[in-house]
Amino acid sequence: MSDRVSVTYENHIAHVRLTRADKMNAVDQAMIDGIIAAGNKVAASNARVCVISGEGKGFCAGIDIGGLGAMIGKDPVDLMMPRTHGDGTTNQWQEVSMVWTRVPMPVIAAVHGVCFGAGMQLALGADIRIAAPDARFAVMEMKWGIVPDMGGMVLMPRLLRSDVMRKLTYTAEPISAEQAEAWGLVTELADDPLAAAMALAEALTLKSPAALRAAKALIGYAQTHAPDDILLEESRAQAGLMGTPEQMEVVAAQMQKRPPVFKT
Repeated sequence: MSDRVSVTYENHIAHVRLTRADKMNAVDQAMIDGIIAAGNKVAASNARVCVISGEGKGFCAGIDIGGLGAMIGKDPVDLMMPRTHGDGTTNQWQEVSMVWTRVPMPVIAAVHGVCFGAGMQLALGADIRIAAPDARFAVMEMKWGIVPDMGGMVLMPRLLRSDVMRKLTYTAEPISAEQAEAWGLVTELADDPLAAAMALAEALTLKSPAALRAAKALIGYAQTHAPDDILLEESRAQAGLMGTPEQMEVVAAQMQKRPPVFKT
């Protein structure tokens, strides 16, 4: 869909690729626009699962510093504060990661090489992160005298202890994939993270699409609401699934020991 990001569909899986391999998929304005457009495109599709990967030697090296020159002389308040995306909740930089939290189907990030700064926050927007053993992760903003500003302060607290998040943020030091897994940033390690992500995505295509979407929405709701509200939403989501033709097909397939067949 652009020279920065491509989206393809096969076997009910949307595959979003960062395609600026010559720059380690560094994020410039065109990449920002491409990632947001890809998220909106996938969200509106009938895909059951989405995989995000980066071409070349790394997932994403972070913000393209060369592109920051366009911001010189502009009022930071005018740049950062307008809520231009996400139904009035995000600016364009935050939308790079947050759009994937609103994509209704599960999103899996396949990470290899560097996953720094903007790239790490993009990966945090996915539901699941599978990383190569030699991948490296970093919250890079402090290196430039700024703070994480692309959704990281919403997403990191869902995965990390406060002290770990503070160390990553304060130091801007890269950590190994093994450490990232131990701290909760990475779901699992795989020698070929893209192959592992695709295998997981294929397995999820055999689950009820409606149930997967309901589960993602319910988990997101549970992260931001009080227990009594969560219990009510849990019951509401379940009532909306039980007895539907899709749910009955899942039951029939289980009983008959065959793959389910879904209409969408």
